[in-house]
Amino acid sequence: MIKAVFFDIDGTLVPIGDGGIPASTKKAIKLLKEAGIKVFISSGRHLAWINNLEGETFDGYVTTNGALCLLGDKETVVYKRTIDSGDVDRLVGFVNSHEIPFVIVPVDGNLFTTGVDDNFRTVTRLLRTPHVPEGKITDAVGLDVVQMMVFAPKEEIDSTNLFTDVLTHCDGTSWSPYFADIVPEGSDKSVGIDRMIEHFGIDISETMAFGDGDNDIGMLKHVAVGVAMGNAVDEVKAVADYVTTDVDKDGIMNALVKLGVLK
Repeated sequence: MIKAVFFDIDGTLVPIGDGGIPASTKKAIKLLKEAGIKVFISSGRHLAWINNLEGETFDGYVTTNGALCLLGDKETVVYKRTIDSGDVDRLVGFVNSHEIPFVIVPVDGNLFTTGVDDNFRTVTRLLRTPHVPEGKITDAVGLDVVQMMVFAPKEEIDSTNLFTDVLTHCDGTSWSPYFADIVPEGSDKSVGIDRMIEHFGIDISETMAFGDGDNDIGMLKHVAVGVAMGNAVDEVKAVADYVTTDVDKDGIMNALVKLGVLK
């Protein structure tokens, strides 16, 4: 029996570039709640950047790819893991010598970017994120940082030795050619899920998750039933237990009915 369902946001609950949750998905969430099944967000976004759920409420939020997890009241922290302070210190020199923007994501959600370029503009426009103020990379020193984002293609990031020489205690994951999420080493949506279900007394065998991007792979492999959206990348579909239709083709509702979670 499924007792908890975890949803990625962009490309899963909401079509990329579209601010609306499909009507069938809203109905599915409502039916899950009525059936006594817990519903959770599991996103790369910080709570401060989750602005596209149209008032839908959830039992909890696994944010910043598992590094910061909060209950439905959006205040009670279930789990927090911050980036090594030495990595942040080394990043100061890196940013000062490379024209690559970074977004710094502190625990308190007061995000800022170290610069703006075409990659940054493309991503923030595509995801319809709130305005991100500019700041200096030195402003990150001493903060409890749960996530960062680097705005550059993977090939460029690799060529700078960012993760081998600078962010040596971090992991990078990307579902876009324009940027990558940076999280504390060992952080993953699956880690956040474990902390969340532990709080609610739910076993991993009673969980289900939906996703579409590379940062969902660990989550889909970890839960009892991992569902890839029809619009998911091939690597995600390969690890999923089931591949449903696209997000805007009733993908979530179709999977929940097909797999017997909803009638």
